[in-house]
Amino acid sequence: MTLLVLVSISLLIPEVSVVGVPIFGFHDIYDPQNPNERQLQREQFGLEYPKQDLENFLDYLARENYWTLTAQELYQYFIASLKQPLPFKHQNQKPVVLAFDDGYKSMYTKLLPILENLESKYKRKIKVILFVNSGYMGKRGIFLEHASCEELREGFRKEFFDIQSHTVNHKKLPTLSTQDLNHELSEDQVTLRKCIGTLDRNKTVALHVAYPFGADNEQVDQAAAQYFLSGYLYNDAIFRLGQNLKSKLGGGINRYRIPRLTIDSLISVEKLKNMADGSARFESLFLKETEAELHLKAQDGGANSQH
Repeated sequence: MTLLVLVSISLLIPEVSVVGVPIFGFHDIYDPQNPNERQLQREQFGLEYPKQDLENFLDYLARENYWTLTAQELYQYFIASLKQPLPFKHQNQKPVVLAFDDGYKSMYTKLLPILENLESKYKRKIKVILFVNSGYMGKRGIFLEHASCEELREGFRKEFFDIQSHTVNHKKLPTLSTQDLNHELSEDQVTLRKCIGTLDRNKTVALHVAYPFGADNEQVDQAAAQYFLSGYLYNDAIFRLGQNLKSKLGGGINRYRIPRLTIDSLISVEKLKNMADGSARFESLFLKETEAELHLKAQDGGANSQH
């Protein structure tokens, strides 16, 4: 009977080890129906996404009951441990991650109202990760205006925004001295946590970092590991468990080189949907092991009753 238990469990492991989680990497949101925001009439750098198309995509995710992961949920259930049971409400959902870099003002003026409308329509929340440069909060940067601390707090309080780090000043980290590198990482974490303050009851703010420009090397990995649980690239690749680079910081999935998909206005809504559909629906390994054990215990019980 012991042999049967081992066989039942081993058959389940490959199903979990190849699961893919699309991590969508967005930036600013613009409204092409607004004459003042048409791409040719505004400062732009090619990574904006149309508001109407984004709303269409998010409506699809809500309607089809996708699980939009926070950074900590991705880490907890898909990186740190595959044996931890998924929350019951997320069983049989397809997981995706919606990440928005730089903390632009449009996160508050456009994205938050969309998320609120979808919650009212479908009675479920679509959560997004905002990777924020604390040095730009409430300021106009090189390109566009950025959301203020109070605006970020409102989205966090309403449980739509997951606030994570993008460094203080959006510099290319591999080019910095050790001192400047640590400053960019540590000070951003401190400032973001101070901004959200007591609203962060679960202490999840600025536990994870996205590297500006996706620029990374071994020195950056090692520095990030002093402050964060994971680090995100911007390399137009899908996150697949068991298939990413091995980490020199402890083996297994390299949690400081998590890949993300590069999203810009040239990518259609249908393509986004197809990317999301590539996510695998599954149950956690832990729960499947438990079911197998319960089944075998039932068989044991039946056998014992015959003696």
